[in-house]
Amino acid sequence: MSAFLSWFFAFISEMLNGFGTIFGGIGRGFVQIFNIPNYIEQFKEYSPSFGALGWILAVLSIIIVAAIWVLIIFLIIMAIRKYIRFRHSIVSNEDLLEEISVLQQRVMKMAKEKDEIMAMKVAQMGMGTGAPAVGMTGLGFNPSGIASGEGGEGEAAENLGDGVIITTERRFNKLFEVDSFYSTYTPPEYDNEVTLEEFCDRFRNFACSRMHLYYEPKIIRLFVAGMASTKLIILQGISGTGKTSLPYSFGKFLDVDSTIASVQPSWRDRTELFGYFNEFTKNFNETEVLRRIYSSGYNDDVNIILLDEMNIARIEYYFAEMLSILEMPNAEEWQLDLVPSVWSTDPVKLEHGKLRIPQNIWYVGTANNDDSTYAISDKVYDRAQPINLDAKGVAFDAPDTPPIKISYSHLNALFEEAYDKYPISQENLKKIQQLDLWVIEKLRVAFGNRIIKQMGLFVPVYVACGGEELDGIDYVLATKIFRKFESLNLAMLRDELKELCNYINKSFGKGKMNESIAYLERLQKLF
Repeated sequence: MSAFLSWFFAFISEMLNGFGTIFGGIGRGFVQIFNIPNYIEQFKEYSPSFGALGWILAVLSIIIVAAIWVLIIFLIIMAIRKYIRFRHSIVSNEDLLEEISVLQQRVMKMAKEKDEIMAMKVAQMGMGTGAPAVGMTGLGFNPSGIASGEGGEGEAAENLGDGVIITTERRFNKLFEVDSFYSTYTPPEYDNEVTLEEFCDRFRNFACSRMHLYYEPKIIRLFVAGMASTKLIILQGISGTGKTSLPYSFGKFLDVDSTIASVQPSWRDRTELFGYFNEFTKNFNETEVLRRIYSSGYNDDVNIILLDEMNIARIEYYFAEMLSILEMPNAEEWQLDLVPSVWSTDPVKLEHGKLRIPQNIWYVGTANNDDSTYAISDKVYDRAQPINLDAKGVAFDAPDTPPIKISYSHLNALFEEAYDKYPISQENLKKIQQLDLWVIEKLRVAFGNRIIKQMGLFVPVYVACGGEELDGIDYVLATKIFRKFESLNLAMLRDELKELCNYINKSFGKGKMNESIAYLERLQKLF
C-alpha cells in the first residue's frame, strides 16, 4: 500500500509541476513583456550611438509599440464589457420568461375560477350542469330552447344541434340597423331608359354643373368601361387631377353616396377593411365598408367603395382575400368568412357566419406613385383596370344636369347589350394575337388569358359609350400589357422597343395607337 501511495504522490506531483511550469512560463512571459526597467537600460546602452535618423526611428518605434498595446488593452476591455452585457441580457430574459410563466399560471387559475363561478350561477338558475352559453343576460333556457327564469347577472344561451347558439345579445349592431332599415324599404323609381353614351354625357355635365369638376369624355368612357370589365378600378396619376373626386362625384350623380375608406400606412390585414370579432366583448367591430357590402345585398343600386390612397399600405396585405374572391368564376362562391359560429341574432343575410359579396359593388382605388407609397404589384394590376389621370381637367360650359337614378340591373343589361353589339372585330383580334406572338418571341412577355378576357369586356362598352374600338384596344395594351415591360432590363432592349413601335404602326396603322406608342417611347427615354 505504501508503494502505491508513493507512486500516486509522484504521479500527481509530476502532473502539477507541469501545470506550474505552464502558468509559471505565462507569468514569466508577461513579466518579461512589461519589464520597463530592462527596456530603459537597453535604450541607455544603445542610444549614445544613434544618429539623427536613428533617434527619429527609435521614437516612432516606441510610439507604435505603445499604440498597439493600448489598442489591444482597449479591445480586451470592450470584449469583457460586451460579454458582461450579454450575460446580463440572458439573465434578464430568463427572469422575463419566469415571470411570463407565473402570469400564465395565474391566468389559467383565474379562468378555472371563472368557469366554476359561472357553473354555480347556471346551477342556481336551474340550468343543470351544462356549459354556460355566450352572450345572454338574465335569462336561462329550458331543454326546448324557450327562455325561462328571471333577472340575475349571469349570461346564458343554448347551443342547438345544428350549431346555432340561441341568445338575445347582438354582435353585429350596424348590420342589425341595416336589417331594420330595409324591413320597411321601398325601392326608388329608377331611370332605366338611358343609354351608355347618354349616361356618360350626363355624368360629365353633372360633374361640371353641380360639382365644378371637369373631366374629358375619354376619362368618363374609360371609367364606365372599366366597370364593365372588372370590379376593381385603380385611378392613378399625379396629385390634384381629380382621382378621389371622380368616384365621389359618380356616387353623387347616382344619388347613392360612395363609401370612402381612407387607407392607413398601418393596414396589414383584412381586419382594417372589414372589421373583426372581439372575443373579450363578444362584439364584431364593424367598418363602414362591411356595412356597405352588407346593405348592397338589399338594393339594386350601383354601389361604389372608394379606397383612398390605396397604395400607402401594401394592397396585397389588406385586400388579398377580396382579390381572391373576385377571381372566382362563380358569383355564388363570392363569400367573406366573418365569424366561425352562428348566433340566433346574427344579421339576416349572414349565412353560417359568411357574407355573400353582391354583384352591384365596385371597388375604386386611388394611387399616387411617390416615395411615400408602395409599388402596385402585377397581381393587383392584372385583376384591376388602371386609369391614368395625368392632367387637370379643362373647364367648359355644361347645362345644369340633375342626378340620375339607375339600377344595377339596367346598367348590367347595357353592358351585356354592348358585348353583343360591339364585339372586337375579327381583324383586330387577329392583329392582337400576332402582336402577342411577337412580344413573346422578342421580349418573353405574354398577354395572359385574363387580360384578353378583360379586353373583350372593356372595348365593347368603351365603344358603346361613344369611343372608338382601336382607342379602347390601345388603352388596354398600354396600361395592362406594355406596363409589364417596366420589370425588364429596358436598358438592353432599346432596339426591341423601337422595333415594337414600328411593328404596331405597321400592323394597326400609323397614328392609331397613340397611347401605346407614347408609353413605349417614354420607356425608351427613361431607361
